[in-house]
Amino acid sequence: MAVVDTSDFYVGMFIEWEGQIWEIVECQHHKMGRGGAIVRTKLRNFESGAIVDQSFRSGERFERIVFNEKPAQFLYKEGDSYVFMDLESYDQVYVHESLVGDKRYYLKEPLEVKLLEHGGRIMSIELPNTVELEVVDAPPAYKGDTVSGGGKPVTLETGLVLQVPMFVEVGDKVLVDTRNGKYLGRTGG
Repeated sequence: MAVVDTSDFYVGMFIEWEGQIWEIVECQHHKMGRGGAIVRTKLRNFESGAIVDQSFRSGERFERIVFNEKPAQFLYKEGDSYVFMDLESYDQVYVHESLVGDKRYYLKEPLEVKLLEHGGRIMSIELPNTVELEVVDAPPAYKGDTVSGGGKPVTLETGLVLQVPMFVEVGDKVLVDTRNGKYLGRTGG
């Protein structure tokens, strides 16, 4: 069990608080006049996704949650589960769609991901920073059409709708940043 002090908090750290797992989304240390310092945080509940503002006294201690990372490959969707192959044991791992959430827009065969496990249970999926996806629907681009800001919405093979430059057409493969869902460019593939 790894125990951390509030002075060790950083954005992206996972802690156990009130019997649940929370991710630190924001963290600011404040020194009060005569009193001790406090740490103001925004925490995201790992299960529900709810975000709460919470202040802690300096020196409070919490259990740090450390995930086991299992390399895996996305295989297919079956019913309400996404099926991955554990790249170490070659076992098939079923992950419920509620746990996958919006990450489904970046999953296509044979994408390699990391399954984050804690306490013998898959808790989340870590995607690569970028994925290549094919454009399956795009409005036509008209010569000289720059009134709309030089971009248009397109639909990708996974159902993701993305704002791209006017020259992107159906059949193009584009690079997408999985951290923010932004267009990065066309690829040669």
